[in-house]
Amino acid sequence: MLPVNSIAMQAHEQQASPESVLEVHGLTKEFVIGRWGRKRIVRAVSDFSLTLRRREVVALVGESGSGKTTVARVIGRLYAPTAGTIRINGEAVPAKMNRRELLAFRRKVQMIFQDPYASLNPLHSVGYTISRPLRIHNLAQGDDLKARVREILERCELKPADLFINKLPHELSGGQRQRVGIARALAVGPELILADEPTSMLDVSIRLDIMNLMLDLKDEEGISYLFITHDLAGAHYMADRIAIMYASYLVELGPSDDVINEPLHPYTELLKSAAPKPESGLKPEEISTNYDIPDLTNLPPGCPFAPRCPLAEPKCKVVVPPLLEVKPGHYTRCILHHNI
Repeated sequence: MLPVNSIAMQAHEQQASPESVLEVHGLTKEFVIGRWGRKRIVRAVSDFSLTLRRREVVALVGESGSGKTTVARVIGRLYAPTAGTIRINGEAVPAKMNRRELLAFRRKVQMIFQDPYASLNPLHSVGYTISRPLRIHNLAQGDDLKARVREILERCELKPADLFINKLPHELSGGQRQRVGIARALAVGPELILADEPTSMLDVSIRLDIMNLMLDLKDEEGISYLFITHDLAGAHYMADRIAIMYASYLVELGPSDDVINEPLHPYTELLKSAAPKPESGLKPEEISTNYDIPDLTNLPPGCPFAPRCPLAEPKCKVVVPPLLEVKPGHYTRCILHHNI
């Protein structure tokens, strides 16, 4: 199997090193909704900047609607960015790509989707699903193609491969279907895998197995992940660093232990308070706020978290602060850490 490179994440203030695989700067994504003169703009991602270096897992964490999945889909070119730049191995990803350029891009960047059933064609066998990217990218044919498919399936713990190769998705368990999704992404030897909540629809007993498989592949194949989740515990287990998103903005980024144990942004504290705790019978604590997540078609002036923030000051409702490195490698977008 072809070795794969990997990636790490840093804020855009840091300079990209030769180890950088992905550099995102000033990424913005807007959607137009409505019709007949009632069109509105949804600001799904605002001024998102991040650098990923090789052999690193970064978890992108936030509530539903924070923009984390949109970030992954823009990076994966399922959506075109409204503004900003994306670089792979130092080379800018063009706004429009021809077939040859798109195939080259897909060799480097793959996705694992949240729903392992909806992401697989119910009419195609497991063998066909894994062989298709190999054929599209002219990586194998004939007997070599069959051998590669078996190798990839067994590498993803679908053993023996002959037991699975002719099965359809409905004949598999949820965990097995997600392993097929991982195998499909692995087939072309990508440098970066964008994993969009790959364990959220699986039984709790299966989640750890899938995360351990992904970590094994990172170490053995050189793969790196942007691991999207709403689960801080899973993010802490998987990631070298954690990035926190709220209402389209990246609000905190740092080493996993630091973000969990010494969070800098009040929203990260809020996420921690909502996480189930063994000492409380795994029941989440009450979140004492008077406001919901803001409407992305009508974001409030200033920091979008200000209406929910217990530490908000009047100036929080005026300005959105930039990301600031408060500690080495630990960034936050909070006015409490700025001299504004």
